[in-house]
Amino acid sequence: MSAVDVESSAMFVFSDEQNALRATVRRFLAERSPETEVRRLMETETGYDTAVWQLMAGQLGLQGLALPEKFGGSGFGFVDLQIVLEEMGRALLCAPFLSGVVLAANAVLLSGDEAACAQYLPGIAEGGTIAALAVTEASGSWRAGDVTTAATAVVGGYALSGEKLFVPDGHVADLLFVLARTAVGPSLFAVDPAAGGVTREPMGTLDATRKQSRLTFDGARARLIGEDGGAERPLSQTLDLAAAALAAEQAGGARRVLEMAVEYAKVREQFGRPIGSFQAIKHKCADMLLAVESATSAAYAVGWAIDEGSDEVGVLASLAKAFCSEAYTHCTAENIQIHGGIGFTWEHPAHLYFKRAKSTEILFGNPRYHRALLADRLGI
Repeated sequence: MSAVDVESSAMFVFSDEQNALRATVRRFLAERSPETEVRRLMETETGYDTAVWQLMAGQLGLQGLALPEKFGGSGFGFVDLQIVLEEMGRALLCAPFLSGVVLAANAVLLSGDEAACAQYLPGIAEGGTIAALAVTEASGSWRAGDVTTAATAVVGGYALSGEKLFVPDGHVADLLFVLARTAVGPSLFAVDPAAGGVTREPMGTLDATRKQSRLTFDGARARLIGEDGGAERPLSQTLDLAAAALAAEQAGGARRVLEMAVEYAKVREQFGRPIGSFQAIKHKCADMLLAVESATSAAYAVGWAIDEGSDEVGVLASLAKAFCSEAYTHCTAENIQIHGGIGFTWEHPAHLYFKRAKSTEILFGNPRYHRALLADRLGI
């Protein structure tokens, strides 16, 4: 996205390269992630297609798109990553992209541990390493200060004990980044789940298009990433990026359900005329359009702030996450209403988007949490 000054205001437009990126990703997902594939992957334990994952990395370079070139990435901006995520949300892609490429990779990057970045990020960028970030526990909190998983210093590293819940794609990850508490404070650790001391199991959740898992650590060996006791600030920054990424994904899903609603309203007839000709349906579609356009603007505002290095990233991230969550849920609910009874059935995709919307509404904190965070960050 480029910013062009127009008198005293700013106008944001996508570049030709970004439009081409969007078209390429949309075409790829139309072929590789149609509804039939989404439904098939929902029924699998892993929840994603390894062949598609490798194509995303090898042909399109999506996993390394926004990672620094010195760590195996392509060095593109966060807005470029949001374009990809918006299209993934539109297609309901089932893949460990948000968990690994956004959450885990940025947690390592923001730790400031150059050695860890050089060791772990190239594998994520090339798609060979599936990574996950484990933060939440029984409380469901994403705050570093609420972590109780214990990290004890042992010869050659640390040993972790405790339990993590609702870990996106944790059950299929080749590499886990775990927030745990040392004697100094919350710290980030890398854990090889195959090395022993780690039990993983998928959790039954509302949205089967994005798998979550329970991880139990019983003396699992771990490597400290970054500063001992210094994980709170990098985690907060990582979650701001994750909120911005998820906001783009939500905007993409909301736009798709708006299209579904309008298409159906044009062809479904009642009393001898399309239901879209009735005032009540027109109002619903107009309200959805307003929500979608506002959500898209909110999502890209924080993405642009990230690329510009603005000190308003935290404020805009919470604002976007709160607004986009409610906009997506509203649009999916209205889409079901416009479709009537068929929208509630298992055979119709409308309810898949509704479940994704409700799930992402609380992921990284619900709208109430982010409004409170926004108020704190604004000092009000």
